[in-house]
Amino acid sequence: MSVLGEQAAILPEVDPQRPSVARIYNFLLGGRHNFAADRQAAAAAQSVMPELPAILRLNRQFLREAVRLADEAGIDQYLDLGCGIPSAGNTYDLARRARPGSRVVGVDVEPVAFVHGRLQQEGDPAADVLYADLLDARGVLNSAPVRRLIDLERPVCLLVVAVAHFIPDTERLIEALGVYREAVPRGSLLALTHACRKGGSPRIDQVRRIYNNTTAPLAVRDAAETAVLFGDWPILAPGLQAFGEWCAVPGRQCESDIAEAAFLVGVARKP
Repeated sequence: MSVLGEQAAILPEVDPQRPSVARIYNFLLGGRHNFAADRQAAAAAQSVMPELPAILRLNRQFLREAVRLADEAGIDQYLDLGCGIPSAGNTYDLARRARPGSRVVGVDVEPVAFVHGRLQQEGDPAADVLYADLLDARGVLNSAPVRRLIDLERPVCLLVVAVAHFIPDTERLIEALGVYREAVPRGSLLALTHACRKGGSPRIDQVRRIYNNTTAPLAVRDAAETAVLFGDWPILAPGLQAFGEWCAVPGRQCESDIAEAAFLVGVARKP
């Protein structure tokens, strides 16, 4: 069987003329797995918000810190919901650096993310990528990769980085995240970043219109709407904050020189 496995048969045909949020993200991070339409959409968004690539790099800083916090807590298994197309500083690379034996399952509905994720992890028995919609939480949790690699009797780090704001159906998103939180044991972590609503910012509205013509519309939420996604799990200090404030906690190995609080971040632990 090929490295893509049985799921290759269900992959839809990729439309290179329609921009994909995963491929735009890949391009803005300096990746090569994107098409002309993705680059054009990225250029349009960047013309409105020039700091966009820097903002995405801050998301990667947060991801690095989330993996470090998980590793310090003794967690060695990761369920990366909306893992994206592999590029520098992805979850797989970070987990391998933190602890070579870590188990990692990525989940994404973008075919290019699935294909390149599988190619990156070829030959690694402790990692896999699942082609699935993260909103189908029960399907994800019952999938062969998750059942094979993730021990739900031990703490898991759930990663929802730079993906929730591309899911406009808030009710389904809350329900799905509730299923994931319920499935994992005490001591598990949920690390999440989300584009935040800034009072009537015309730039945000312009970026939203650009993303509305891609594979997933942009759904910007405020702090209260984002906090709901953590359920009743206590959010670690300093709570749900803009990246700069979150990063300022002593011991955090990250920094931000971007004044605009373009997204919110938080890590919660299951009590």
